Amino acid sequence: MSIRKKILIAGVLAAMAMPAASLITDYAAVSYASPATETQASDAFTADLKNGSSPIFEASDGWTNGDPFNVFWHKENVTFEDGTMQLIIDADDKQSKVPYSGGEYRSKQFYGYGRYEVSMKAIKNDGCVSSFFTYTGPTDGNPWDEIDFEVLGKDTTKVQLNYFRNGVGGHEKMIDLGFDASEDFHTYAFEWHKNAIIWYVDGKEVFRREGENLPCTKGKIMMNAWCGKGVDTWLKAFNDENIPLTAEYQWIKYTPSAE
Repeated sequence: MSIRKKILIAGVLAAMAMPAASLITDYAAVSYASPATETQASDAFTADLKNGSSPIFEASDGWTNGDPFNVFWHKENVTFEDGTMQLIIDADDKQSKVPYSGGEYRSKQFYGYGRYEVSMKAIKNDGCVSSFFTYTGPTDGNPWDEIDFEVLGKDTTKVQLNYFRNGVGGHEKMIDLGFDASEDFHTYAFEWHKNAIIWYVDGKEVFRREGENLPCTKGKIMMNAWCGKGVDTWLKAFNDENIPLTAEYQWIKYTPSAE
């Protein structure tokens, strides 16, 4: 079973375990996604994080995704200091489900075809991930569609690209960056079209995937920092000697496109 399928199953089981009243409350608050073709010019934004949190984003708080995530999301792990946002991995003594806490920042709304950009400085540490991606799935009442940038802390001279269509992934592509992503801020971007996804680093195209079986459902824009468990062959074993660990972000931008 793939790592991503394990995450999906864990999420579904977690939802099934919730009290009925909680499910009703949570689903009543969900803004259901729609086809990625449904975009408009007014969807465009630039979220400059130097002045603090953007009103169109929120910090994840109060749950864990399950394996292979070995963190519990706390809003306190999303901070804004010195002109940047910090997503923090640290020890967690607030709950007993997992030993570590992580930071995740997500848009409140869903976005479709267009160009997605972020300025990010990744964590350099075995066993962890710093990311920028779009996602929607069963917890939103939608198929699992996703497009990823993931910097693996075991080797921050590379970035892993990936995407999912209706829960089917396995499209990983590792890109040599030519620099260490943990040493400075760089711009990571992808253009999502009906028949192509094109990834860029610092304005230069690094990879593209063309075809028909690409993500087609609007997703939320997300960033997170987390450590893994049971995935040592992918991430290496997590080294917690240097916690807290911090991924930093300066700004986020979305420009819609008509398809």
